[in-house]
Amino acid sequence: MWNEFKKFAMKGNVMDLAVGVIIGAAFGKIVSSLVADIIMPIIALFIGVVDFKDLHYKEINYGSFIQTVVDFFIIAFSIFLFVKFLTRFKKKEEAAPAPVKVDRSVELLAEIRDLLKEEKEILRKNETS
Repeated sequence: MWNEFKKFAMKGNVMDLAVGVIIGAAFGKIVSSLVADIIMPIIALFIGVVDFKDLHYKEINYGSFIQTVVDFFIIAFSIFLFVKFLTRFKKKEEAAPAPVKVDRSVELLAEIRDLLKEEKEILRKNETS
C-alpha cells in the first residue's frame, strides 16, 4: 500500500498540483499586499476612503463585504495575468518540435528508392545519348 501511495504522490499531476497550491498561497500574499498597501491608498486619493471595511449602516458592515469583493477581483485578475504569462511560456517550450524517430527499415527503404530513381535517370540519359 505504501508503494502505491508513493507512485500516486510522485506522479506529475500530483506534484504539479502541490507546487501550484504552494505558489498560489505565496502569490495570494503578494497580491493581498499589493491591494492593501498600494492599490487601496491610490483609490483613497480619489474617493477619500482608505479601507471599505470602515463603511457600515447601523449594524450592517457592508464595507467589509465590498472590501472582500474588491480584493477578490484584483486577486483573480492578477492570477489570470500570471497564468496567461505561464501559458505563453509553456507554449513556446512545447512549440519546439521533438526529433522524429524513424525506423531503420524505413530509412533503408527511402535510400533504396532514391538509388532506384538515380539509376532510372542515368539509364534514361544513356538511352537518349
